[in-house]
Amino acid sequence: MRHNAAVPHPLFQARHLRKRYGTATVVDDLSFEIAPGECLGVIGPNGAGKTTTIRMCLGLTAPDEGSIEALGGLSMPRDARAIKAQLGVVSQFDTLDPDFSCAENLMVYARYFGMRRREIAPRIPQLLEFAALSHKADAKPGELSGGMRRRLSLARALVNDPKLLMLDEPTTGLDPQARHLMWERLQVLLQQGKSILLTTHFMDEAERLCSRLLVLDHGRKIAEGRPRDLIAEHLEPDVVELYGDGALELAQSPLKDFAARVEVSGETVFFYTQDARGLMAALGDRSGLRTFHRPANLEDLFLKLTGRQIREDG
Repeated sequence: MRHNAAVPHPLFQARHLRKRYGTATVVDDLSFEIAPGECLGVIGPNGAGKTTTIRMCLGLTAPDEGSIEALGGLSMPRDARAIKAQLGVVSQFDTLDPDFSCAENLMVYARYFGMRRREIAPRIPQLLEFAALSHKADAKPGELSGGMRRRLSLARALVNDPKLLMLDEPTTGLDPQARHLMWERLQVLLQQGKSILLTTHFMDEAERLCSRLLVLDHGRKIAEGRPRDLIAEHLEPDVVELYGDGALELAQSPLKDFAARVEVSGETVFFYTQDARGLMAALGDRSGLRTFHRPANLEDLFLKLTGRQIREDG
């Protein structure tokens, strides 16, 4: 007889959150939880409610309905101060103090948590080393690259040794090398047992870091689960992309019978199929037509669930 391992009590729980601004409901009956050592990713189009959700979790915006409990019985906003003492935050926008050096930014931030200088001083070199910024201890934020500033923000979020990190679009605007270095640092934190709530627009980031995903659209949760499970649940395993001469005409040709689903985006046709071999054989070698055969990924999932139309609203 199998015995199920005890399920750890959630570190953080949001229940039936709702937030309205005027007549617009920007978060609508949203529930989720974060387990110890877990990275929960929140993805969705612009205007889906991701940032408002983070703001409610941080106690910066009060929900109109619903509850937030964290860290063993504490409740937001009632126990906001006690919860924030165990949270680390990296926002979308740089909030570093431009007048202080990297080391001083960490020292000053630690004082907000009531930490004494002798308590934080030994940790500052460790935090700078973790952020790969030991050589920039005396530099001011204005002298740093975008990736360095973001890593300094992450180091600053760790001064109070938080149990839970909340990261809002942490790698937006970074070049690929800087993004990968940030991912590597976050993976180290997960290995150390930290929990992370992460919002992102990057599907490769979500797939790499997140043990579970929450997909939001128009403020509502439309899917939740492990990345691979969500892909298997909602998508066919094989994708063939066609572009170039004659690609658009093929979307309505007999070739569509090889696919469970065919989508057109701009000049590219996407064939979603259980097995691409028949389609690839039928396509043969057509002059001017380019094909790309790949497994289904989170980008496909995101577009299927939320649509291919780009939304400009924030």
